[in-house]
Amino acid sequence: MKFDIVNRQKISKNCFVCGVENDLGLKTKFYETSSEEIIAVFTPNDKLQSYPNILHGGISATILDETIGRALMIKYGADSFGVTVELNLRYKKPVPLNQELKVVARVTSDRGRLFEGSGELILPNGDVAVTAKGKYMKREIKDIIDKDFSEEEWIASDAKDLKTIKIGE
Repeated sequence: MKFDIVNRQKISKNCFVCGVENDLGLKTKFYETSSEEIIAVFTPNDKLQSYPNILHGGISATILDETIGRALMIKYGADSFGVTVELNLRYKKPVPLNQELKVVARVTSDRGRLFEGSGELILPNGDVAVTAKGKYMKREIKDIIDKDFSEEEWIASDAKDLKTIKIGE
């Protein structure tokens, strides 16, 4: 499957999921698509292992939660966040380490302050390894954190400027 990319989302310096200065983090890059979905691209390392060579399930939940929560930014902008109310996952296949992985997510219901979304963690061959559905509360960045974060931590992405992203072989 091929997705047309229309925007790169901001990242932060210290976030576990996207922080470029977090040595323990995933350093995920987020891309918005023309179909109003978001794609997260990341490569989990050995420090995130559960069973040998398998990503810990909690990390799968983390990346899905973050990606679904960010899907709201496509409609409302970079200063709108989804704060998790509920998250449900289904683990279908083991997730490997040290391989580039992708998550695709979207908003499935928008009721103003509350929204619902879904997402899939997809293996390099295109198989879906984990699915998630969640409920989120829409919050503006100014209502969650102080001004210093917006100016010093919430930065333009250093992701590649891509026109398309292909998922699967």
